Amino acid sequence: MSDPPPTIVPTKAELFLGYCKIGLFGFGGVAAWARRVIVEERRWLTERDYAEILGVGQVLPGPNVGNAAVMIGRRFHGLAGAFLATAGIYSGPLVILVILSLLYERYGQLPNVAPAMAGIAAAAAGMVIGTAAKMVGKLKLAPEAIGILLLAVIAAVWGRISLPLVVLLLAPVSIACSLWRAGLLGASKAAPR
Repeated sequence: MSDPPPTIVPTKAELFLGYCKIGLFGFGGVAAWARRVIVEERRWLTERDYAEILGVGQVLPGPNVGNAAVMIGRRFHGLAGAFLATAGIYSGPLVILVILSLLYERYGQLPNVAPAMAGIAAAAAGMVIGTAAKMVGKLKLAPEAIGILLLAVIAAVWGRISLPLVVLLLAPVSIACSLWRAGLLGASKAAPR
């Protein structure tokens, strides 16, 4: 087995600009794009190092790629690097969002803007639904999990119950069903020998 290619330590400017690129070009979640830039293009980290950092970022509160930016920036340039990487990933999207907000505030009531916003909202909703459908397709859910999924959709869409409340109500049921299916709750399956 061959060794991974050597990694490169970015300068502070390269760190900031690399994370600017990640923030500006990563639509609908930047994890895949961040990996491409950090591991493949810039070779700052090996695949394994990036996966480990992203894994830690996923168990911390906040966006996982933002958490990874802090850890990667700190690894290369200490506290300054953590700030530079974080500023890089969020500065471009923040500027764009502020400009769009100002434009919407100024022109949002024009008759031609409402249909455009409706189209954008429909596309965003489609992205969310498409992502959810891909996830459900890959999960190979048990029948009781599909039932809980349907209950969540019914509660949120038709019952108009807030999502945190839906999670609060259905998470214990879902956990209990998973424990039951694994044979750890009640007597659903014979224990393996």
